[in-house]
Amino acid sequence: MPVYEWVGKSPIGETLRGEMEAPDEKIVRLKLTRQKITPVKIKPKEKGLFSGLRKKKVSPKEVVIFTRQLAAMLEAGLPLVQGLEALANQQKNPYFKEVIFKIKQMVEEGTPFAEALKQYPKIFDRFYYYMVSSGEASGNLDLALKRLAVYIEKSLALKAKVKKAMIYPCVILVVTTIVLSIIMIFVVPTFEKMFAEMGHALPLPTQIVVELSRMTKKYFPYAFVGAIVGFFLLKRYYNTESGRQRIDAFLLKLPLFGELFRKVAVARFARTLGTLIASGVSIIDALNIAAKTAGNVIVEKAIYDVRQSVQEGQSIAEPLARSGIFPYMVIQMVSVGEATGVLETMLNKVADFFEEEVDNVVDALAQMIEPIMIVFLGGVIGGIIVSLYLPIFQMGSIVSGG
Repeated sequence: MPVYEWVGKSPIGETLRGEMEAPDEKIVRLKLTRQKITPVKIKPKEKGLFSGLRKKKVSPKEVVIFTRQLAAMLEAGLPLVQGLEALANQQKNPYFKEVIFKIKQMVEEGTPFAEALKQYPKIFDRFYYYMVSSGEASGNLDLALKRLAVYIEKSLALKAKVKKAMIYPCVILVVTTIVLSIIMIFVVPTFEKMFAEMGHALPLPTQIVVELSRMTKKYFPYAFVGAIVGFFLLKRYYNTESGRQRIDAFLLKLPLFGELFRKVAVARFARTLGTLIASGVSIIDALNIAAKTAGNVIVEKAIYDVRQSVQEGQSIAEPLARSGIFPYMVIQMVSVGEATGVLETMLNKVADFFEEEVDNVVDALAQMIEPIMIVFLGGVIGGIIVSLYLPIFQMGSIVSGG
């Protein structure tokens, strides 16, 4: 939020100076007047050399805290404008503080709360907008905000589970690469010099290791640069429509992680759709938002097909079954929910079940990957060490035989 330098007169004519953080000059003038100070001069404070480097970012955790606190204030009977002002004043993130003050100002000027939030799509996404909009329309904004907070918390927990599953093998892979590079570039050449002085033919395993060391030393810079370039090219390819379709389809077919990604997508779809329907959002809009938050373009396309079928008068369960993406249990639960009029309840139960399944898959992957990576790492490094010591063992046997 901008900082303003001001000069003013006290009731007794004394000249006062100070600084004030506010959305604009009008608010500074208003606050000074309330303090019985007559504004004489107000100007924005000059920014320092590095002030523009501050990142304008709001974390999902900060959004959750803001949502929960605002819901509690509204439930206690506090007006929306006062609640926003209180939350802005206690906000530690300067950028988020500025955003909340601007939203509060728009609400004071008559803009609906949801429309004010819509001006900041990077902080409050379409899902947030639809939830708040339906809460305002129904007069249950506090309830909509509570549901929002629960949804965001569960989404963050789901992301954390996926990260947990991915981080361990990635760390092991990086450590293995670093260790092998050090051995090949620095350790093996030392042994190679020693073997050259011995003047004997090296065993085949040792020859292979020495040759691999020479190749690593020669081509390592190119491989390193190639890996970085390859990563950026892959990222760029993924941003294209065809690239994203192929990579997302490949991810769903991976031997160990494909099932995890599928369960995560199903849990996210069920949680999003159930929360939106419970808040009064139309089924078409709810399916549209659920598709955009699927996280996988194959699942997204399947949900769009479901939306198209629903627009043509079909039930949700029928196109879900045709997609081949969603398990039989999900289709059955949705079918029962539609028949009994408790679709949102069934969807939330599906989400709870698959979030628990994600937990189980992550634990199973951790238990499975750990011994595989340890055996792989131990086998490779152990094989290199044995290959390096084979000539020494041969020399020992020759000496003892002689």
